[in-house]
Amino acid sequence: MTITQLQYVLAVAEYQNFTLAAEKSFVTQPTLSMQVQKLEDELDVLIFDRSKKPIAITEVGKKIVAQAKNIVAEAGRIKDIVDQDKGFIGGDFTLGIIPTIMPTLLPMFLSSFIKKYPKVNLIIKEQATNTLIKNIQDGHLDAAIAATPLEVEFIKERPLYYEPFVGYVPDNHRLATLKKISTSDLDISDILLLQDGHCFRDGVINLCKSPKNSDDEQFKIESGSFETLVNLSNEGLGMTLLPYLNTLELDDFKKKNLRYFSKPSPAREISLIYHKSELKIQITEALKEVISSVVRGAIAFQDVQIISPIAKN
Repeated sequence: MTITQLQYVLAVAEYQNFTLAAEKSFVTQPTLSMQVQKLEDELDVLIFDRSKKPIAITEVGKKIVAQAKNIVAEAGRIKDIVDQDKGFIGGDFTLGIIPTIMPTLLPMFLSSFIKKYPKVNLIIKEQATNTLIKNIQDGHLDAAIAATPLEVEFIKERPLYYEPFVGYVPDNHRLATLKKISTSDLDISDILLLQDGHCFRDGVINLCKSPKNSDDEQFKIESGSFETLVNLSNEGLGMTLLPYLNTLELDDFKKKNLRYFSKPSPAREISLIYHKSELKIQITEALKEVISSVVRGAIAFQDVQIISPIAKN
């Protein structure tokens, strides 16, 4: 039994197809199939039921796959031990970032991180929270940046900063005369929201305890970008809520429509998340240090109330 064989088994289990698993493993399909077959012969069991389409994992195969994940992860830790002993911070590191954080945070820290750690090959992927969690579990991401808490058993969360919600209220809105707003002022029926699947949307819904005038709702608009929500708001279609960092790049005209919350400000907790196995932890720590130092100058808010990004049923 070899680590390579176990890696091939994990690939087949994930993609449920030998050809695709071979492609993702950068080997030929016959090579991968032969190695998986050799492992099955050695163990004298069938890990995969090849008669089904897509390929199914047998009951004993499910147990083997679960153990293989642990073994492959622990094998990877050996290289980590050597790298840490040598004080080496380098190599490939795949980082996921949720869409509502990527445009504002990435430009703030990427250049600094690359300059400070030139031997790290940082691979960045924009993905929704549920995808990040699955890819961390499957070993496709080394770490991710997301809104927390997530309450996922195998994930460790390291808070980076707390980003307040800010109201964007056009002149014709019922809240336009207020200098500050509170959560009790909000009515979910006149707040423009991001599309379903964005954790910031879930945070806004959790913030607004219940609709006040849901029976009077004439339309429902959801968008994938904050810029679109701001533009729709300016057309008199409602107010919206923005993460604080998204407000920094607004022009002076749009900044006049910003309304901050009375303290404690509702905020989202932004964390660096990774598997509890802590593979490549030296790079994770380096990322945390760089991001925290950069963001510290941009967000000085302390008196905040964390709003959960977990969708409520």
